[in-house]
Amino acid sequence: MNRLSKRLESLRRDNRKALSLFVTAGFPSADSTVPLVIQLADAGADLIELGIPFSDPIADGPTIQNSSEVALRNGMSLPKTLEIAREIRKQSDVPLVLMGYANPIYAYGLMKFLGSCKETGIDGTIIPDMPLEESEEYRTMAQQCDIATIFLAAPTTPPERLVQLDQASSGFLYCVSITGVTGERQALAAQAESFLRRARASVKKNPLLVGFGISTPEDARRVAALSDGIIVGSALVKILQNANAHHAIDHAVEYARSLREALDS
Repeated sequence: MNRLSKRLESLRRDNRKALSLFVTAGFPSADSTVPLVIQLADAGADLIELGIPFSDPIADGPTIQNSSEVALRNGMSLPKTLEIAREIRKQSDVPLVLMGYANPIYAYGLMKFLGSCKETGIDGTIIPDMPLEESEEYRTMAQQCDIATIFLAAPTTPPERLVQLDQASSGFLYCVSITGVTGERQALAAQAESFLRRARASVKKNPLLVGFGISTPEDARRVAALSDGIIVGSALVKILQNANAHHAIDHAVEYARSLREALDS
């Protein structure tokens, strides 16, 4: 098992819920990502999803789209995101999951990408626009590199498809709590409840982590009761976006602690 699987198994044994936080590499500035990730891990994040900035992030709402645009203007790229991961790994053993779209990954070279992930200390990858039916090569290569392949399931996913996604995934299955793109929502838990109960009945291999729309500690508590953990992205990115540059990391860390406390309560 790599760092990701070990961390999730340890949480399961301790009957604790996983806190995964998404950050866009190079946002809000090119030199802020490494200290941000280190401090979020110290504040209680169990794993970090590191987003590769991309000009057409189809699964993301306006908040993360904006962060990608800023990061690209800051000079971020796939190779520079991998360098950020390398620097994080020098200072922390927090599990790192790289999230990126197929276009830049395949332009870089799939085997080169996965080999670079292994070499820089990445533990898992999420390619949201990778169809399951076209993923065999990706999954085979990733397994050879000990990189978890994390697929997404949505409220519209039927039970038989949930089983297939569970079997294809390693590390965890990413349950999208609502239809649509990333972003904060109202009444999130009510929308997600029936889907997560169905997913619990179908998914046997992997932990269920839930993302898209979780923003408050109360959201975190309610969704975690139906899953193995939560993924928070847009709400954290929005805090970084709105904060004074000198205090952005402090505000992000305070928010992460509030989520950790909610999950542990």
